[in-house]
Amino acid sequence: MANAVPSPATAVPDPAHIAIAGVSKTFRSRTGEVHALKDIHLDIRRGEFVSVLGPSGCGKSTLMMLVSGLVPASRGTITVGDKTIDRPNADVGIVFQQDVLLGWRSALQNVMMQAEIRKTDLEAARERARQLLKMVSLEGFEDAYPKELSGGMRQRVSICRALLHKPPLLLMDEPFGALDAMTRDQLQLDLMRLCADNEMTVFFITHSITEAVFLSDRVVVMSPRPGRIERILEIDLPRPRRLAMREDTKFTHYTRELTDIFRGLGVLREEEV
Repeated sequence: MANAVPSPATAVPDPAHIAIAGVSKTFRSRTGEVHALKDIHLDIRRGEFVSVLGPSGCGKSTLMMLVSGLVPASRGTITVGDKTIDRPNADVGIVFQQDVLLGWRSALQNVMMQAEIRKTDLEAARERARQLLKMVSLEGFEDAYPKELSGGMRQRVSICRALLHKPPLLLMDEPFGALDAMTRDQLQLDLMRLCADNEMTVFFITHSITEAVFLSDRVVVMSPRPGRIERILEIDLPRPRRLAMREDTKFTHYTRELTDIFRGLGVLREEEV
């Protein structure tokens, strides 16, 4: 009797790049305890772009701070790669809503801060910094100071600074929220190009439905405080993405579905006049 042919090994999926298990966060305030997050469970795959979408005060920025390790969880565990996050994680890039540039340093010098703090090869870092600035259309502005740059240009410098050390994970807290619509559109395109070139996992905080759909592989919908995950929506749109895609029926279907979720939560209310 012939030997049976062994069946091929079953493929083992990659472990989650970010694993958030049973996480809650409570803050103590002058008037009592504030329950910001409750029982968050979320796995994010390596290389995935995930947006956390929710109303103001729902705890989405707090969740990002927990992932960064800058704020400790009250309950539950967070793992990034093979590392349990119980202290600030140096192996991430972070971009906040405000650019937080140093006014006495040029654009290039602000980007180079990462290399100086980490004591890495300054010559190699300077070359990468120039390449990153060129990728976001800031070639020729390397020696400009923040006061000489527009808000969008300053935020581009901030993104370049976060990417200088080639982090596998980029955390972004409403980075385009303070910008005008046209600048916001351009920075969304810049961000997607940078993500593709640098092969990063991105954890993106926003309260813009269209922004979340345009950028993301998945959108995590948060309920009002205490923040819980109400729904996770897969965004099946091809990449690279173009601005014209926002007029596609599939795109409008996703935005309508998310809008309906927030109506159901009472976040969006329409009253007849």
